[in-house]
Amino acid sequence: MLDTIDWSRPWYESVRDVAGRLSAEAHFRDEFCRQAAALGLRNHLDLPISFVPQEDLPEGTAYEQHIGATGCVPTRDNFHDFFNGLVWLTFPRIKVQLNALQAAQIAQDGVGKSRGPARDAATIFDENAALLVVRDDADGQALIEALREHRWQEAFVQRRAQWGEDAQVWLFGHALMEKLVAPRKAITAHTRVVLAGDDFFALEHPARQHWLDETVARELVLHGLSTADFTPMQALGVPGWWDGQDEAFYGDAAVFRSKRMQRADA
Repeated sequence: MLDTIDWSRPWYESVRDVAGRLSAEAHFRDEFCRQAAALGLRNHLDLPISFVPQEDLPEGTAYEQHIGATGCVPTRDNFHDFFNGLVWLTFPRIKVQLNALQAAQIAQDGVGKSRGPARDAATIFDENAALLVVRDDADGQALIEALREHRWQEAFVQRRAQWGEDAQVWLFGHALMEKLVAPRKAITAHTRVVLAGDDFFALEHPARQHWLDETVARELVLHGLSTADFTPMQALGVPGWWDGQDEAFYGDAAVFRSKRMQRADA
């Protein structure tokens, strides 16, 4: 199964290093446990993080509740849970804080048929988020505004030179990574903007990853999470992530939709 993943794709850069440290001699769940132990990963109750078979999740217990109470992450033998494990090992502080938010909401409101706005936001983040780190200057603010206003030609064509140098995309959502195993133009991320100074862009890749993990986790502790924190961004629209990204590519209104069209559909 895992042999079908094209690790050269740019959207897997955030988890590529962790994936490269897996041994082909063991099941990925066991490898996740080994790496988690080596990193000393612990949840918000200071319980060690481990990865267990899905069958270990007691009937009637919510997935997030189980992780929060035991530190054990139920993990199935599929792409979805494989990418989830990679994200745990890449951004552990963010994952711990998301789980803490979800567990607290379950403790307050119960599981119920509806997650409620706070759990909805945490689930969206967990499953489908991309972290867009933008240099905190006037050009960066202009890029953010263009994305939020769905001015796709400006964001992706006119401001193409900013991407990579002054704007970096780090995928976080494991469902998003799963969908991109078979990439389609319409795949869209819930994007969270993270402002960074010049110091961040001068760091090497591992230090940037560590900074991002700490910074976003701290923001979640201080400010919580809302669905309003996200803006849509088409994954294959990120400059350099797909071939043929010309004006016609971004002019496909069925994918790169205006805000007016989205409001009409609401």
